[in-house]
Amino acid sequence: MEQLNAQSTHQKLPIGKLLKRIFFILVGASLVSVALEIFLVPNKIIDGGIVGISIISSHLTSLSLGIFLFLLNLPFLIIGYKQIGKTFAISTLFGVSIMSLGTTLLHPVPGLTDDPLLAAVFGGIIMGIGVGLVLRYGGSLDGTEIIAVLFNKKSPFSVGEIVMFINLFILSSAGFVFGWDRAMYSLIAYYIAFKMIDLTIEGFQESKSVWIISENHKLLGDAIVARLGRGVTYLKGEGGYTGDDKKVIFCIITRLEEAKLKLIVEELDPNAFLAVGNIHDVRGGQFKKNAIH
Repeated sequence: MEQLNAQSTHQKLPIGKLLKRIFFILVGASLVSVALEIFLVPNKIIDGGIVGISIISSHLTSLSLGIFLFLLNLPFLIIGYKQIGKTFAISTLFGVSIMSLGTTLLHPVPGLTDDPLLAAVFGGIIMGIGVGLVLRYGGSLDGTEIIAVLFNKKSPFSVGEIVMFINLFILSSAGFVFGWDRAMYSLIAYYIAFKMIDLTIEGFQESKSVWIISENHKLLGDAIVARLGRGVTYLKGEGGYTGDDKKVIFCIITRLEEAKLKLIVEELDPNAFLAVGNIHDVRGGQFKKNAIH
């Protein structure tokens, strides 16, 4: 039998999905440009990562923000190509190019507000949605994560911790350049953007995994199928203390369905063991909601 390697099994992205990726990366990078030039930069509020360094560098040198956004990200695009892959690098190059061009074109446009709190809130929201869209569709607008991945291999810290350390250093630098009040507004914008990135990537209907151990597993399973329209899977388990055979119900629901599922369990078996956990991605299987009869 002929042996297949990763290179030979790699398939090109269908044209429809490719166009969808291009469109959403374009929209995401454009939103980041708006957040920067219409809200954050005019009010001397920065973001973390390469974007924050670019804002400070542009302020100190009076050169275009777009130039720094592109040039400072360029080395990490090369690293990303080697570490993560061609598709990621090309998607990131496209996103960074649109962001850099967008900030250059929008620079003459006056800021929408001179209230720093409003600028931090709305700039953070738009920034987070834009970055989240780019990340969701396979690109990136900042090389900080790539730096973190490289340092993570030689340090005891996680990628998330390294990103946090880098961004705290950059955001603190804003205090020396723009004043400490602007540094605090920058923290507000950064926090809001961070939350909006998660919300954009995961969506409003965040998925949850549910594990139920009950003597009335069939009754509960049928009720979940009938009343929630969700499929269930029965797993075989064994009690660690008693050694008794157990039936475990496993299913995936959305955040909006959690309260109803708990009500079903409470009605049919108040003594059932119930565990609910957050999950960030669901693919394949029968997760699609069935009609409720």
